[in-house]
Amino acid sequence: MTQKQNHANTFPAATTGPAATPTLDEVAAAVAPTGAAVDRRPLAELTTLRIGGQPAAVVECTTAEQLAGVLEAVDAAGWRVLIVGGGSNLLIGDGPEVSELVVVHAADDPEAAISIDPETGVCSAFAGVEWDRFVAATVAAGLGGLECLSGIPGCVGATPVQNVGAYGAEVSQVLRRVRLYDRARRVAEWVAPESLDLAYRYSNLKFTDRAAVLEVEFQLDPAGLSLPLRFGELARRLGVARPAEGEQAGEIRRPAAEVREAVLELRAGKGMVLNAEDHDTWSAGSFFTNPVVAGEAARDAVVAAVRERVGESEAEAMPLFSVGTPENPEFKFSAAWLIERAGFHKGWQVPGRERAGLSTKHTLALTNRGGASSEDLVALATAVRDGVFEAFGVELVPEPVWIGAELPPVNRATD
Repeated sequence: MTQKQNHANTFPAATTGPAATPTLDEVAAAVAPTGAAVDRRPLAELTTLRIGGQPAAVVECTTAEQLAGVLEAVDAAGWRVLIVGGGSNLLIGDGPEVSELVVVHAADDPEAAISIDPETGVCSAFAGVEWDRFVAATVAAGLGGLECLSGIPGCVGATPVQNVGAYGAEVSQVLRRVRLYDRARRVAEWVAPESLDLAYRYSNLKFTDRAAVLEVEFQLDPAGLSLPLRFGELARRLGVARPAEGEQAGEIRRPAAEVREAVLELRAGKGMVLNAEDHDTWSAGSFFTNPVVAGEAARDAVVAAVRERVGESEAEAMPLFSVGTPENPEFKFSAAWLIERAGFHKGWQVPGRERAGLSTKHTLALTNRGGASSEDLVALATAVRDGVFEAFGVELVPEPVWIGAELPPVNRATD
């Protein structure tokens, strides 16, 4: 089977540094001119999975200029660096690789810069601003375009890196430009979306340390209408699954505030809106990307495997989308659907490793049930990925960035 892999599941997150790990005082002295705060705390406090070891230091930045200045200082010192925003797409280990890191944290601040022009629809924000706070501000200002991405954890700076998407919408549809700090040239500059190679959950900023996002600018709709509602579940929730007279399927739009409310309800029902009291939200969001296979033969092989395992009626109802071109046909499957049909129910856990488990609301989220380690999450991810591969011949690709942890290769003995 030919399966399209958009990216690897490893990330060269840290620059090569000296053998000696810097002390907290050394880091504080290096970044002192920027005014950034420096402390020590485990990365578990900075990630939505609440997992991660103790780095050498954490430097907190609340402006674009501060972030660029801190990166220039720590890069000049030659230390190993990890840039963290909302921590919603990270799986961090507990070993020596983590303890050597200087973590540069782009943090939200109530006074962090958010710029919104209701007349033109142009708006921007510092990379560390909480994403949903920014989305809420744009909707409140009467702008449409980000409503389908409501409730997604993380920060503004991560959205172009991941080309964040949900409910049929992607950041690439409304992205105007991105201000980057080029770490090799030590310069800050605005770049156009075309330079980022944006694709499904991918940009060329992902899995590289060449640049850091400082600010992001979007072009939204001053009319306050949503992007076209093309995702079945959301369309049904809004009562627009079937076009009304004069409307065309796949092009229906509704007021952004109305769509945002529906999206937040859907996400909350799946444990996808952060809540410190709800362990279903102690996750990295959707852990696996929806698999894409290249060619009709590959598609038919998956459908045949599904039919053999769960029957004709399930195979007929399986979510399957054509995402390629007539010249290069590609087909996308639902990772969550495959996980469930491979036998992994909501709440499933690896026997003996009950500190981690699938969400009780949504099988695509791998969660920390309390006190889980990176090894617990690796065991869970491995079991689910290998089970889906054994059942359907499809290898699920993790979406989070891995630091100090590694997913073993899938066993292809039966491929």
